[in-house]
Amino acid sequence: MQAHQTTVDPAEIAKFEAMAAEWWDLNGKFKPLHMLNPCRLDYITSQIAGEFDRDLKSPEPFKGLRILDIGCGGGLLAEPMARLGADVVGADAAERNIPVAQVHAQQSGLEIDYRHTTAEAMAEAGEQFDVVLNMEVIEHVASPIDYLVACRQLLKPGGLQICSTINRNPKSYMMAIVGAEHIMRWLPKGTHEWSKFITPDELFALLDQAGLEPVDRKGFVFNPIAWSWRLSDRDLSVNYVTASTKPG
Repeated sequence: MQAHQTTVDPAEIAKFEAMAAEWWDLNGKFKPLHMLNPCRLDYITSQIAGEFDRDLKSPEPFKGLRILDIGCGGGLLAEPMARLGADVVGADAAERNIPVAQVHAQQSGLEIDYRHTTAEAMAEAGEQFDVVLNMEVIEHVASPIDYLVACRQLLKPGGLQICSTINRNPKSYMMAIVGAEHIMRWLPKGTHEWSKFITPDELFALLDQAGLEPVDRKGFVFNPIAWSWRLSDRDLSVNYVTASTKPG
């Protein structure tokens, strides 16, 4: 038994353990993430490039940057970061995700340090990163503020955190739970708990409370006609993403 405190919710981990083998199935239970991924990557890469003055047109624009993908799953974000030249650590509290991610990285010819661990354990060990990717995780943890404090500890001074989650309102209930879980059946019923969703203002307040400086937020908006996602400055009504920095 580990002595450090953890914000891991065992019931939430069990949900993702059960889906681990399907991470790279484009039509499986993680289809929504595969669809969202290009939009997520556009935001992530532009924020990192802006913060660290990198040219995305260069061969390995993130070379020299150490990036942590916390809640990495099967590696949907860790792999693109490695291709861009970053030194990537992928961490997940769901043990079964790690071998899936490792095998896929090997098949893709990528070196990624995948670990079955938690943000708290890594912070306690003194790990430090230029960037922490904290995507679609905070709505699954037991204590959002304690989790964000651990993420802040994992950042070097001047480091950047990208954190995305789901807004809490009637529309998000209809889209993320009724739509995605019950109608489209993209996700197993019970994957999300509406009460754990966090509004953008609440997340900004939590980031500030955790000692981070919120600098940006955008919406991820799904177009059912075009069957695609786009970034929005105004519409944060369902899925959204934030950028925050650790004061230097």
